[in-house]
Amino acid sequence: MEMAKVSFGDDAIPGYECGDKTLPGVIVLQEWWGVTENIKKQALYISSKGYRCLVPDLYKGKLGVTAEEAHHLMGNLDWSKAKGEICEAAKYLKATGAQKVGVVGFCMGGALTLIGAQHSDDVDCAAPFYGTPDRAICQPEKITKPVQGHFGADDNMAGFSDPTAAAQLAENLKAAGGDYEVFSYPGVGHAFMNDLPEPYPDFEARKASQGFPGYDEGQVILAWQRLIAFFDKHLQ
Repeated sequence: MEMAKVSFGDDAIPGYECGDKTLPGVIVLQEWWGVTENIKKQALYISSKGYRCLVPDLYKGKLGVTAEEAHHLMGNLDWSKAKGEICEAAKYLKATGAQKVGVVGFCMGGALTLIGAQHSDDVDCAAPFYGTPDRAICQPEKITKPVQGHFGADDNMAGFSDPTAAAQLAENLKAAGGDYEVFSYPGVGHAFMNDLPEPYPDFEARKASQGFPGYDEGQVILAWQRLIAFFDKHLQ
């Protein structure tokens, strides 16, 4: 299976899609690097479990090849526009065959996942990985849809995805009164789902640059199992 380039919405938003159009839809949202091979690989894996996946290209083809470039791209992102594009993505999936739509995202995409859950009537459930949004654009205590969060216990991104941020998200989702889970994975940190170290040559270089622990296959397998079970429950 391969991902095909597509465009959707009135503004012809670019993206990548895979899976039969009649299957439940899953929007897969990028990290701050952009639409990398990691994100495409993750979308293909989800699709292999019985889902149609759409990866909106929120940077419109741009990629960060250093942390500085990625920080610049994320800093320049129009979050209100990105919110609208996620809503368009969910609407597109439902208009073209998907009966239900979930959203999952990683890092920046994790924060955007919660934004999509709050603001799109077409999103049925959401699974953010190691990312929480600015309260100016998203208030998780208002999200009553099913949410499953995933965070590394050793995440060092203070206020965004560290244990304090994860605990705050859990508290807010509890206040919302919906079906929610927030998991913490011991021994791993930010970006623990990436089995490719890109844009770094290896995981040691990534750790030296950003302080993230190495790859732990056992924790990744567990997170995938939980995610697919969550989507099977709420989308199938």
